[in-house]
Amino acid sequence: MEALGGPRLRVAVNAAPEDGRANRAICALLAAALHVPPSAIAVVHGAASREKTCRIEGDPLRLAEQLERIE
Repeated sequence: MEALGGPRLRVAVNAAPEDGRANRAICALLAAALHVPPSAIAVVHGAASREKTCRIEGDPLRLAEQLERIE
């Protein structure tokens, strides 16, 4: 999904937004979809918000290709 500020993904998890469980679930979901270890993904903005910004470590070109496949 393209939005102000660049592309975005809309994801949903069943984890409760308590004690960081939902954030960890989102990181795990993205890790599985992008074929990276969960430790390569971190919520860097919006940890307590519905809209989050995640940092994903890895090869930018490969990650971009993986993201294109998800959308």
